[in-house]
Amino acid sequence: MQTFDLPTLWQVQAVSNFEEVPPEIGNRALPAQVPGGIHLDLLRENLIPDPYLDQNEFLVQWIGRTDWEFSTTFSVSAEAMREERVDLVCEGLDTIATVWINGAEVGRSENMHVESRFRAKDVLKAGENEIRVRFASAVHYAREMRDRLGDLPHANSYRDADGKCEPFHFIRKNACNFGWDWGPALVTAGIWKAIRLEAWSVARIQSMRPLVRVANEKVAVVDFEVDVEFAEAANGKKFKAEVTLWEDESDEEAIQANELSISSGTASISLFKKNPKLWWPRGYGEQSLYKVWVVIWETAKDADRQLDFSQFQIGLREVELDTSPDDYGAVWTLKVNGCEIWCKGANWIPDDVFLPRANEPQRLQTRLQQAADAGMNTLRVWGGGIYETDAFYSLCDQMGLLVWQDFPFACAAYAEESPLKELVEAEARFNVARLSKHPSLVLWNGCNENIWGYFDWGWQQKVEGRTWGAGYYFDLLPSIVKELAPTTPYWPGSPFSGSMDIHPNADQWGNKHMWDTWNDVNHTHFRKYAPRFASEFGHQAPPTWATLKRAIPADQLDPFSPAMLHHQKAIGGNDKLHNRLKEHFEMPSDFDDWLFLTQLMQARAMTTAVEWFRTRSVCRGALFWQLNDCWPVTSWAAIDGDGRPKPLYFAAKQFFRDRLLTIQPDGQHLALWAHNDCDESWFGQGTMRLLTMEGEEKKSDTFRFFLGDRDLVKIGDLEGFEPANKQNEFLAVLIEGAVQNDECFWFFDIDKHLNYPEPKFEAKWNGNELELTAQTLIRDLYLNADRVGGEAEYGLVTLLPGETIGWEIKGVTAADLNLETLTSRPVLNCANFYGAKR
Repeated sequence: MQTFDLPTLWQVQAVSNFEEVPPEIGNRALPAQVPGGIHLDLLRENLIPDPYLDQNEFLVQWIGRTDWEFSTTFSVSAEAMREERVDLVCEGLDTIATVWINGAEVGRSENMHVESRFRAKDVLKAGENEIRVRFASAVHYAREMRDRLGDLPHANSYRDADGKCEPFHFIRKNACNFGWDWGPALVTAGIWKAIRLEAWSVARIQSMRPLVRVANEKVAVVDFEVDVEFAEAANGKKFKAEVTLWEDESDEEAIQANELSISSGTASISLFKKNPKLWWPRGYGEQSLYKVWVVIWETAKDADRQLDFSQFQIGLREVELDTSPDDYGAVWTLKVNGCEIWCKGANWIPDDVFLPRANEPQRLQTRLQQAADAGMNTLRVWGGGIYETDAFYSLCDQMGLLVWQDFPFACAAYAEESPLKELVEAEARFNVARLSKHPSLVLWNGCNENIWGYFDWGWQQKVEGRTWGAGYYFDLLPSIVKELAPTTPYWPGSPFSGSMDIHPNADQWGNKHMWDTWNDVNHTHFRKYAPRFASEFGHQAPPTWATLKRAIPADQLDPFSPAMLHHQKAIGGNDKLHNRLKEHFEMPSDFDDWLFLTQLMQARAMTTAVEWFRTRSVCRGALFWQLNDCWPVTSWAAIDGDGRPKPLYFAAKQFFRDRLLTIQPDGQHLALWAHNDCDESWFGQGTMRLLTMEGEEKKSDTFRFFLGDRDLVKIGDLEGFEPANKQNEFLAVLIEGAVQNDECFWFFDIDKHLNYPEPKFEAKWNGNELELTAQTLIRDLYLNADRVGGEAEYGLVTLLPGETIGWEIKGVTAADLNLETLTSRPVLNCANFYGAKR
């Protein structure tokens, strides 16, 4: 096979909607880059304002209502034209595309989630050729499909300047591109992935599915399903497929070749690997990866001829979703290599509205490393986004991050009629096969909240007997996974209980979403739940100061300014934010105080939830909403749209640590719990102390504890440690020899009632490290390093008198900083400033 990448430099031109398209754009061809998208091209030419800034989003809505045509020229060699087939391969067309080569139409695509392959030899010529790709407006297509099939309900709360939400569920495109309660409506168009020519003869590898059937310390068995496409010249010839598996140069190769039948187009090859190195999620073992070579041969008497070749990596692991019934309901536990996994992580959304930017290798590396560094072992790729690129899953393979992959169906009833049903089936087949080689992908999930919506959001009356997606989630999608990737579990939805006879969001069965704790009640309500698996729960907060300063005009840094409200997409979002804030703090009048306290509340809410879930013996995972953002916005993310960690991110480093010590309510008293998410036992001695805010010890007691590997233990009740004065006393538990984040604390009242002392400390500035020693209790000490142009590696630390912390500030030179700035508000802040003595 010969492969030729098409040029990266193209031209683009508007070809419709001229009443809205500015004349300086509509009357000429503009430079374009591929892979890319129309918004990026217009930004590069300074023809539109940055839609992420101020309220500029509303100024560029016409782009999504316009048809765009991309074009370029390219050369084809005479050698390539001698091959039997020359195909145009488009890895990603966004979305409603028609393709012409040399004036002849070669194909169409209506799905951004699939690769399109068009036969092109008949219209190509040796030498220079022209290609044109026209993208019809995705907005207009979705409206027309809705009108054709009949409207169906959805739960997207996004509204544009005219109060409308486009019918995102009537087009196979990432739903959040039409706006979400954390994202803008910037409907994209363009060639968002690679585009190339493939010249080949006789046969080519179409897909390769390695199915790990057995994986233990003695042997691994991998069934390789090699799907091959044959050209007409294959008739009457014989073929074989050969697969080689090995770890490195010193490893003994495992090789097997089987005859390849033209009639079936598939070769099934089983390889046995003795004493394999298994692949494990992070925190459970090594992420061993094996190289795979696949070769297609034409067999002949004189000599075999190689026709096609592919190479990639796989991990040897078994995965299972255990849903066995028990006395509480039914377990919902992911197992890898027979080992139960406590899934710690977050939900993942597209990392940028403009996907070519999100797909940049360094950006993916950084974001996924942030997840790993926060102690996460699992990411759920949410169903309102996309199937991510192979680079995303390869990085997860290397880092040991488990991937729960939603099929792209979210918050809506979906029509199952033609042409959508055929588009969905082709999309599912393509992506299940494409991603089957990644050991990190451990679960396929049918939809996000659609089954819940059918039960609770009034959809049954609106659907009135029509299709709404059930045929996808319960029939089509599971059958495709069973056929193409039978060793990967499938689950119909999130949330879902496992049966349409049980409410889909029940505690005792399946996986659960918890949103009343944001919408209606404060985060202490999380302790009312004991879910089998918490797959969505969250609390909003604004982005970091540096991100806000870039995105919001200086004179609008106010929670209710037009620009700030534009970057708050949730209906009633600020009201909910402030309702939750006022339950614990007095409402601040200063913007810097408001920013810190709303971010602190977000971190506290998720800490409360995750630490509670980790002490529930029935719970096997907590994935908070959400890890990342796609633009600068007040949202539920731990990492903001500019990639900067919010305080929640640093809280996650603590509540996801492998060994967790936490105080939780237990009946009429408090109890001390420990969760050991390690393969080694955990034992030692600690001290429980009842202290006043001024540091006086009212009571103390020592205790010993032992936890086996992957163990949960209630160390003991804290009866007798009740405070004489709730506002002036708190509990501290310390493990001897541990660093401070192995301590845990309990405060008996809400912050605005607590008599925190004025925070006092000694500080030193050594190079790029700030060293601080507490002279009083300091609760939730936080260094806003982004305010001085730097980055800190942790935050939200509670210190007792005499304890010391050191912050290395990265990304800024020491000469640009001084001790006074670093130790003054708002750069350095803590909860003490917002108690009863404020």
